[in-house]
Amino acid sequence: MLTVIENDLVLSDGRKLHCYDTRAADGSVPALAVVYSHGTPNVGEPPVPLFAAAAERGIRFIGYDRPGYGPSTARPGRTVADAAGDVAAVLDALGVERFAMLGHSGGGPHTLACSALLADRLIAAVDISGPAPYGGAGLDYFTGMNPAGEAELRAAVAGREALENMLATAEYDPEMFTPGDREALQGPWNWLNGVVGRAMEDGDLGGMIDDDLAYVAPWGFDVAAIRRPLLVCHGEDDRIVPVAHGRWVAAHAPSAELRTYPGDGHLTVLESGAVAALDWLRAQAG
Repeated sequence: MLTVIENDLVLSDGRKLHCYDTRAADGSVPALAVVYSHGTPNVGEPPVPLFAAAAERGIRFIGYDRPGYGPSTARPGRTVADAAGDVAAVLDALGVERFAMLGHSGGGPHTLACSALLADRLIAAVDISGPAPYGGAGLDYFTGMNPAGEAELRAAVAGREALENMLATAEYDPEMFTPGDREALQGPWNWLNGVVGRAMEDGDLGGMIDDDLAYVAPWGFDVAAIRRPLLVCHGEDDRIVPVAHGRWVAAHAPSAELRTYPGDGHLTVLESGAVAALDWLRAQAG
């Protein structure tokens, strides 16, 4: 298993990022650094359900709370591309030059940003259940999306005030998850409930709002610019981010490999494909 070390990093612009690093049980540093890019709304704690598999494969998980989440300083108006600068700063502070990356859900676009913009340092990346750019040519962005998620992102398209008003009265809709997803939340992936809860402590939705606005604004880079190895994994029954998004990303990133999982939703794809994705990253690293 891995153990987690948390600390705060103060950036050159005065912002703070809350960071996570891991060590093997004996205190040693695993060889392959994998940055975990968290979903919306989550904090950046690396995925505990994958710790045993990561330790077996010599993987060191690194993570951070995106601006506006947890103790990390908010950055209203941030773009998806801005994640690349924050990831680079975290890696520099830890003395890590080469890295791989794994993002789930809302962490997917930020993983793609690092794939495009940190290509000189990135070994390979995995995008699991991540959305495609809003307005992507040929993509019907909302088809197959659960009504609550569609309403949230349509409000984001209308702007910050509309999104804030929508979220102030929104109610949790369990139908955004498949029955399998809800079952997954009763097992090891119950860990997700904890990181969601920490992301929304005291009713603070700032990080979530900034994420949603960034997803439907120009991302600041072109998916077609990605040349490093990219694995796109998506459940075919995903109700939160429809599988068409994963197919669009894989079709537009020249180096992408697509794996879809019949019957899997937004979370069960983690049970089906996440360990295999770690094997893929390990193989890319050599």
